[in-house]
Amino acid sequence: MRQPLPPVVLVLAGHDPTGGAGLIADSEAIAACGGWAVTIPTALTVQNCHNVTRVIPSDPNVMRQMAEVLSEMQVAAIKIGLLADEATLRAAEQILRRFPGIPVVADPVFKAGGGAELSTPQLRQLFVDRLLPLVDILTPNRAELGQLTPTFSSLVDDTARAVALMSQGCQAILVTATDDPLPSNDQQVVHTLHSPDTTRQWQWPRLPEQFHGSGCTLASSIAARLAVGERLLTACEQAQHFTWQSLSQGFQPPSGQCLPNRVTRAIRF
Repeated sequence: MRQPLPPVVLVLAGHDPTGGAGLIADSEAIAACGGWAVTIPTALTVQNCHNVTRVIPSDPNVMRQMAEVLSEMQVAAIKIGLLADEATLRAAEQILRRFPGIPVVADPVFKAGGGAELSTPQLRQLFVDRLLPLVDILTPNRAELGQLTPTFSSLVDDTARAVALMSQGCQAILVTATDDPLPSNDQQVVHTLHSPDTTRQWQWPRLPEQFHGSGCTLASSIAARLAVGERLLTACEQAQHFTWQSLSQGFQPPSGQCLPNRVTRAIRF
């Protein structure tokens, strides 16, 4: 007897040929956390485990056509990743509006781990103006949080920045601190969830390596946990646990950043 399809997560993200990040990472994380990924590529990228050398945005008309075809899949959550130009961002907005009431997880991808810029100030402002009001939870690192709130450039207070973004319509923000190793806390990584109802922090042992795709893994696993019916706080906690396990058991390629190990065992909670 055939089993029913797991809860469906619609993913709009770029394709990373290494498999460390992008659509492959999203699909692996969603499957491991109990969901089924259906995907709309927003860009092709030329990259390895060191850096991105080229980004080719998708045809926005094709993105919209894909959304039309996939609308019958009973989408239970949506994950947004790389949006490399205005046309694909506006297409993503139109696609989100096709699925009212469905939880949306957005991972703001503005810079490659190797340093390549993947966005512009104008595109980030469009992200805030057009997409953020449609997002249930945003998952920036501290640098991305700063880039989304340039008028708060004189502040180092993440809470003030998060409140500023939530005033734009975003429902919650999970700020990760892996990109900001503080000398006073070089053994721990602190992630902070900001929402109208609560502020919650988690501490995880800091891993010594640099990883390719950790943000994709976290955001997609949150989307999967929301799709299977978990509440936001629980989904964030379980997704962090899954991500930390994926990183701690990750793979070392011949050179460059390590790759998360999302598939050797599907983690169930």
